[in-house]
Amino acid sequence: MRLRRQLRTVARLHMQSQPGLLALGAALSALTVLMGMALLGVAGWFITATALAGLQAASALAFDVFAPSAAIRLLAVGRTASRYGERLVTHDATLAVSAALRERLFLGLATPLSARRLLARPARALHRLTGDVDALESLYLRGVVPGLAALGAAMLMGIVAGFFDAWLGACLAVALLVGGWGIAVATGMKAMRPSMARGLRLERLRSSTVDLVAGQAELLMAGRLQSQCDRLVRVDQRMGLSEGALHRLETRAGLAYGALGSLLLAGVLLAAAWLAESKAIEAPMAALLLLLALGAVEPFAAMRRGAVELGRSLLAVRRIAPSLEDGQYDGHAATVPMPAPATGSAVVLQGLSISYPGSGLPAIRAVDLQVHVGERVALIGASGSGKSTLLNAIAGELKPSLGSAQALPASWLTQRTELFSDSLRDNLLLAAPASDDARLWSALESAGLAGQVCAMADGLDTPLGEGGLGLSGGQSRRLALARLLLRDSPLWLLDEPTEGMDTRAAHDVLSRMKERLGERTLVLATHLRREAELADRLLRIEHGRLTEEAARGTPAFDAMLRTLRPD
Repeated sequence: MRLRRQLRTVARLHMQSQPGLLALGAALSALTVLMGMALLGVAGWFITATALAGLQAASALAFDVFAPSAAIRLLAVGRTASRYGERLVTHDATLAVSAALRERLFLGLATPLSARRLLARPARALHRLTGDVDALESLYLRGVVPGLAALGAAMLMGIVAGFFDAWLGACLAVALLVGGWGIAVATGMKAMRPSMARGLRLERLRSSTVDLVAGQAELLMAGRLQSQCDRLVRVDQRMGLSEGALHRLETRAGLAYGALGSLLLAGVLLAAAWLAESKAIEAPMAALLLLLALGAVEPFAAMRRGAVELGRSLLAVRRIAPSLEDGQYDGHAATVPMPAPATGSAVVLQGLSISYPGSGLPAIRAVDLQVHVGERVALIGASGSGKSTLLNAIAGELKPSLGSAQALPASWLTQRTELFSDSLRDNLLLAAPASDDARLWSALESAGLAGQVCAMADGLDTPLGEGGLGLSGGQSRRLALARLLLRDSPLWLLDEPTEGMDTRAAHDVLSRMKERLGERTLVLATHLRREAELADRLLRIEHGRLTEEAARGTPAFDAMLRTLRPD
């Protein structure tokens, strides 16, 4: 029941994306099969009738060769056109559905809670966007399309044979459907386990390869490079075993369809001989029935590939459908906005407690905090005390386990500078997609990076490598600051903004932040004195609790400031 519901969810997504193209592709596939069978049957009838007519001069002169030959040409051209149209339409529809599914999956994986859950296993997110979506294509291209075409072939065979004998037509149609679909179902059931195993091993092979390529330096330094290569070989060998089992099943299915075709041909031959002996049909119609039977099994044989991949497709359905069912991957439901606090407040936390999955102790415990609009607050404390977790909660990245969190829309500068393999311009436009070049240059100027970008040959079009490769650490941090400045939000959340920078660069960045801060509210997590000096109020966090606070101008403020690490 659960799998059936998940299949309905995936099917609903397909129909919502490209219903017309999907239906047209299936119809063209069935039409191609029917025209191919008709072409064989009419050609067989025409050749046989022409040969018999040529035995006598009178019948040869009276025989009409033009109508059958015209029908053959029409069927041949029509079959070619429908085959081309079917390939074009089905693949276009499949790619469109895959694109829509990938978009919804990416939007879902990009939400804060999903991204945090997948942070420990990023290979899983990659495989969801690639392998699982690709596996779903088999359900339509190798399941629905050939299945409907096979249904059309069985109906045509039954209808044509039924004109001469109703029982013969019914028996042929039932034999085709039971035998053809039965082989596909039996193959799919036997291939379920090795097909799923192949999908899982392929995912493991991809992630192990990525680990080897991305971490080869670390693996070499740790003396684990060879063991990682050996692991990769073992995974590949196990995947080879699964592929071998699937190839054997596909070969057996091909033999079974060959046997079905031979039995069907023999049965039709005997039935045609009996009908011809009883004068129910003539030789040309017998040839037509034989050739129709010869082409009727072909569309059923096309189902074997989909049957072999059924396990992998169902595995993809099981892993993707639950997320589609709960609406997490709805393109219109990215991040639920934080509730807005009362007028005059920028942040209000009441009894806030946060626990990470699998952790027995809460990271934040019963925190009560109010930050007024325009106020500047610095969170101080040892590493692991809960500063970054508290910023996560204010940004809406973590859901409270207990209590509540309210905050104005925020721009968040995390400890890690996230830059992408793209141009400088596109990395900036992530913050404000509608910005023109003038606004981008203004943000770079405010961040102290404009002069260095001007010196680059391509300026804003300078390409960056993965993780911002091509920029120094200080330049990357300034680019992140420029991106922060592009967002016009009333609340800034800064997590150790100048960590790792030299003293001169750090003070330059902080002075530029202070100039652009204006009337905005600032919540800053730090263990550096130079950063905490921006604050109007200091809050100390120890083991997830607020233990001390002090306002600027008081002895307690100066005392807390002296406990922080100087330049």
